[in-house]
Parts: sequence; structure tokens; C-alpha cells
Amino acid sequence: MARYKMLVLSRPIEGKEAEYNDWYQHTHLKQVVALPGYISAQRFKRSVNMRGEDGYPYMAIYEIEADDIQAAYTVLETAAGDGRIAVSQAFDYGSVHASIYEPFGDVVNEEKQYQS
Repeated sequence: MARYKMLVLSRPIEGKEAEYNDWYQHTHLKQVVALPGYISAQRFKRSVNMRGEDGYPYMAIYEIEADDIQAAYTVLETAAGDGRIAVSQAFDYGSVHASIYEPFGDVVNEEKQYQS
């Protein structure tokens, strides 16, 4: 089975950040990883805005394992439509960016060298 990463960049509705974070961390991630093929999820909060733009303050990365990534995505869409995935009024759906990526190239690591 192939592994994919789904990247979601998002923000809360102004004034609803606590509600957004609670829903995302304690409800949404668990509901998504309960779906077939969605094997892990982790959220991140922006630490450095590198280009001076008003970028997304939050990111989530989901790991997907599937033979057919389009079918896995359809499962997610269906679950969002039939209520298996709860919708929060604190999530800014109008500005979210989400994409699924497949591996492209080898992992590159730098071996750490220490002088004594």
C-alpha cells in the first residue's frame, strides 16, 4: 500500500480560537483517523512567519495508507457529508487549504557530526 500525506492549513473564526482548538484536537482528528486508510494525524501551530505574510496559523498533517488515494479521499468527503465528522462553527471553512501529497524522491537526512 502506498502512503500519502494530507496537509491542511487552516484558521479559526475570529474570536473562537479556543473552541476551534478544542474541537480540532479532541474531536476532529480522532474522527478522521477512525476512517479507513487514515492512520495518523498531528497538528502544528505556526512559530515563525517567514515571508511577512498573513499566513495560516495552524497546520495538520494526516498520514494515509491506501491502494487508491481517490477512494480514500471519497471516504473522507462522504464522512463529512453524512455526519461522521462533526463540523465546528469555529473553523473558517472559507479560507482552508487542503491537499494530498504522494512521496516524490527519497528522504534526505543530515548525519550529525560532533567534535570532541
